[in-house]
Amino acid sequence: MRVVIVTESFPPDVNGVAHCALQTARHLVDRGHAPVVVAPAPAPGHKPDASAPCPVVHVPSLPLPGYPQVRVALPSRRLAATLVEHRADVVHLASPFVLGVRGMAAAARLGIPAVAVYQTDLAGYARTYMGAGEAAAWRRIRSVHGAADLTLAPSTAALRDLETHGVPRVELWPRGVDTARFRPDRRDEALRRELAPNGELIVGYVGRLAPEKQVELLAGVCGLDGVRVVIVGDGPSRPGLEHALPGAVFLGRRTGDDLARVFASLDVFAHTGPFETFCQTVQEAMASGLPVVAPAAGGPLDLVAHGHTGLLVPPRDASAVRVAVRALAADPGLRAAFGAAGRATVEGRTWAAVGDRLIGHYANVLAGRRTAVAA
Repeated sequence: MRVVIVTESFPPDVNGVAHCALQTARHLVDRGHAPVVVAPAPAPGHKPDASAPCPVVHVPSLPLPGYPQVRVALPSRRLAATLVEHRADVVHLASPFVLGVRGMAAAARLGIPAVAVYQTDLAGYARTYMGAGEAAAWRRIRSVHGAADLTLAPSTAALRDLETHGVPRVELWPRGVDTARFRPDRRDEALRRELAPNGELIVGYVGRLAPEKQVELLAGVCGLDGVRVVIVGDGPSRPGLEHALPGAVFLGRRTGDDLARVFASLDVFAHTGPFETFCQTVQEAMASGLPVVAPAAGGPLDLVAHGHTGLLVPPRDASAVRVAVRALAADPGLRAAFGAAGRATVEGRTWAAVGDRLIGHYANVLAGRRTAVAA
């Protein structure tokens, strides 16, 4: 199968969309298919990822105003030319927003089936950044995803949202996790002594530092006796969070085995963002053998079994986050039980298994097109 993956983000970017697009490309190559990636060009001075498993076509891009870590693709003929030159059987649209919308239009003109992957809660972002605009965001989502042969939702909550707002032809496609990289035995006692020199319980957050993540909800956790909060990631909210979270350790962006070492060296993983369509870092924490505290909203509802692998709390409730962390801090046996159950839960969620499901979705879309033509 010849697949063009049109993605709004790709390594060296570090985010869920980029990571999922990379894993998809790797799996397609592993299974003998022929993918090509089309993505916004990285920022000047940032080299493209040399480990990409397939050709990557970069289109010109500019930084998003107010959030320069995000690059927005400019209009370019390279996209349509790539679809033609690669003789694409399927166009895979990863979180279509700007470049993906152009990819959808080009696929429609060329008569190529398109599979759109829903990954970003644009409506939630509209509420966070503009205080309004949720209805307009859903109109755009309906327009883009409604033109696709199939939309893939990463969680049951996301699937429900899409269907409720009139998006047709939606099926579930979750995300995999690298259980060989993220595992409990990467725990590093030297790193723990560095992060918590007085033997504190280490509570970690991993992810972008942006308003929609609501990391400031961990302020109450910073005030708990015997607890050290560790923040991994970067973004526009970092300066404000350094003031809002007294005593927290900010490690900046970590990736690969280094990130896995940090995960395994935590005692509790706390996620705060209420707009996650999936939440990959929760899976990585579970693979690392950690109990999880997360909001009872979006993707975490599928991932965290309350009272078995972690604790779900009301979204945007700093007090509930503090109470949950305090309960885990007081009970080492409960932490160990939740962590072991979390690891067991994700062991079968490999990227290979998830990638095979994706290839099955491609095959169904192609079969549907052939049936429609024959009719």
